[in-house]
Amino acid sequence: MLRFRFDGCQRIVLPPAAQSGRGEDLWQTTCAELFIVDSGGSYREFNFSPSGQWAAYKFAGYRTRTGDYDPVRTPEIAMDVGHSVLTITVFLAAEEFAQSTHVALTAIVEEQRGRQSYWAHHHPGAKPDFHNPACFVLPVP
Repeated sequence: MLRFRFDGCQRIVLPPAAQSGRGEDLWQTTCAELFIVDSGGSYREFNFSPSGQWAAYKFAGYRTRTGDYDPVRTPEIAMDVGHSVLTITVFLAAEEFAQSTHVALTAIVEEQRGRQSYWAHHHPGAKPDFHNPACFVLPVP
């Protein structure tokens, strides 16, 4: 289970509710993300939208996308919106982490008037780049 919590989000833009399933370009608005590092420098990117849609991609190395990724089981996404708090809860199969040593949890938050902010545990450069291997800092037990 992954839980992303955004506090102070009175002006956050949420995508419209959609039928759960694979989506496209989810990162263009408010979206939670997970990067899982596999052996040899390859990694997978998951996008989890508050709309209920998800996307997953395979990468052979830094920004070298090799195609879509089919998860072990379809991710389950739940959203809870309060007065100033947004919570996105995601359930993934534990097997997704079996061959990994590190992950990155990231998020894109869009606010009214088109303002976007990029959130991660670590931004190694002047500009956010979630694909930078230096962002993959959270160890997988």
